[in-house]
Amino acid sequence: MNAPPAPAAGRPKAVVSWSSGKDSAYSLYEVRRAGRLDVVGLLTTVTREYGRVSMHGVRESILDAQAQAAGLPLHKVEIPSPCPNAVYEQLMGEQMRRLVADGVSRVVFGDLFLEDIRSYREKKLRGTGIEPTFPLWGRPTRALAEEMIASGLEARVVALDPRQCPPEFAGRAFDRALLAELPSSVDPCGERGEFHTCVVAGPMFDRRIPVVAGEVVRRDGFVFADLALGPLTRDSRGA
Repeated sequence: MNAPPAPAAGRPKAVVSWSSGKDSAYSLYEVRRAGRLDVVGLLTTVTREYGRVSMHGVRESILDAQAQAAGLPLHKVEIPSPCPNAVYEQLMGEQMRRLVADGVSRVVFGDLFLEDIRSYREKKLRGTGIEPTFPLWGRPTRALAEEMIASGLEARVVALDPRQCPPEFAGRAFDRALLAELPSSVDPCGERGEFHTCVVAGPMFDRRIPVVAGEVVRRDGFVFADLALGPLTRDSRGA
């Protein structure tokens, strides 16, 4: 686990669109390793009524611990449930204007290959003063998943679509055993929404985040595996 690099003058300021999962976490690692951007924060949507990361269902306490482990401030955009797209776009537009005022000119996304998602992001950021960047775009997802695991990234499957992914995978570690057991129809990185993860350790963090597995529930057509912060250990206190 690595400490965040010191800021450097002259690089564009960026925030990472942070889902709490492996793709956004590995994007943070990759842009820091490349050194061309000065990452100054994480940007996350939180569902107001539940106090959880939207879509992934990760508790805000774990989200806060991730930001601390990454050594970055967290910009939370609170959205209602349900959230009409017009409301989402209004709230995100307001946040983008605040980021521009703070000197941010890039947003890092963990998208892998879905052209419609990328086009949507590019369209919505056009003319805002912020440019999107996609450090993982186009990489073969099986090789990328293996690379994430080899880097020391540790994650749990916290949400899945039971129409696409076996429900018993909820709560499991994102590891080589999981990759070997995924049906051939499931993308190894879950890019089509088959599953979502929560990262608890890796080279983008300076400490491990202790978590305790909770109940697995079905809600709104999806399966969620709850995680709660566990007791601090030597590894989770940081250097």
